[in-house]
Amino acid sequence: MTPRIRTLALACATAALAAPLVTAPAQATPKPPRTGFEESDGARWTSQPEEQELLAAVDRATDRVSVTRIGTTKKDRPVQLVRIGERRAENTVLLICSQHGDEPSGREACLSTIRDLAYAKDKQTRRFLSRTTLLVVPTANPDGRAADTRGNSDGVDINRDHLALQTAEARAMAAVIRDREPDVIYDLHEYGATPKYYDKDLFDLWPRNLNTDRAVHDEAETLSKAYVRPAAGRDGYTTGTYGIWTDPVTGDPVKQTAGDGQERILRNMSGLKHAAGLLIESRVDPLTDAEKKDEALNNRRRVASQRSALGGLAAFTDEHRGRLEAATDASRAKGYRDRGPVYVGGADNDRAEPSEIIQDPPCGYRLDAAQYRDIKDELALHGVAVKHRKSGAYVPLRQSARALVPLLLDERAPYHMVTGRPDMTC
Repeated sequence: MTPRIRTLALACATAALAAPLVTAPAQATPKPPRTGFEESDGARWTSQPEEQELLAAVDRATDRVSVTRIGTTKKDRPVQLVRIGERRAENTVLLICSQHGDEPSGREACLSTIRDLAYAKDKQTRRFLSRTTLLVVPTANPDGRAADTRGNSDGVDINRDHLALQTAEARAMAAVIRDREPDVIYDLHEYGATPKYYDKDLFDLWPRNLNTDRAVHDEAETLSKAYVRPAAGRDGYTTGTYGIWTDPVTGDPVKQTAGDGQERILRNMSGLKHAAGLLIESRVDPLTDAEKKDEALNNRRRVASQRSALGGLAAFTDEHRGRLEAATDASRAKGYRDRGPVYVGGADNDRAEPSEIIQDPPCGYRLDAAQYRDIKDELALHGVAVKHRKSGAYVPLRQSARALVPLLLDERAPYHMVTGRPDMTC
């Protein structure tokens, strides 16, 4: 399956994000670098040294790009952040690429997108980058990518560590989210199909956690249904909702196998941290006899579908920047009003049980000295405000991270880190 050819001159930099994987047009020196994936025409994935060479080249080529190390893995590999655009742009979009090391297509889409945006000359792309800062973690799990494993070098699934923050990789991402406050967090993955119930070219899903601000949730759902899916569909890719099996004849949902509201997953943590999060999953399995015979052909389809979806993200960011900024700003301020229940279970498609609702949350949680010592770094990485006490610490709910605090400290939360003592004396 081959997407139609598009040029880099499409409005609002959509083409720079979504153009198919072909050699860039001839330009004045320096010549745009190519990924190892492109050099091999999809026969192999880009190696870590090739990634480092490409990032160094784009960093040297233009002031619109900067590359920094934000973490180091257990195997001493760098976790890096690439900034493209203006530091004071209106909106910030964060791409997290290949948290699971054996899901490489998102990483390839991110690397080629970084290159294309770095070298683009057209006015539309320059205008887009003057109003949008694109942040990219091109390889969120370097050790897992090197070993072609889902988990990191300790076998930990990083995408189940965005609450506890026990891995260097998740800690690096948490610091970026805290410091850069992205309006969108776009998380690129791959999945294995189950024909005929679960075999779209691309699945996606927004934050389902019930603590996500409604306006932020709606922006994320709009990103999915009105932009990402149509963009992929225009290039001939089928799309659907991640985690939901559907009847191949009627299209009705059959059962849910994934995609719940648990807070330790980045898609849901994105909503808790006031960003319109979106998980994107491309199909690993070959679609045709030709793809079964030619692994490179299958690989190219996987990466190209991710690129098509990124085109929808670019269009959404440009057209929704005002509404998006208003939604995320209001969400960040909402916690200071300190009103309403906090949910420790349920999802936007799964009504919370009474036992999963803290109807009358406390004013805060008290931690003794040992508890605070155990998790003070994680609280700081989450951006949780803490008041120090001689006996330990007090964590108030009246703060931007209001919904996150009980999920970290209340014994009713399924993944809480310590059991804080509720304080009802406001």
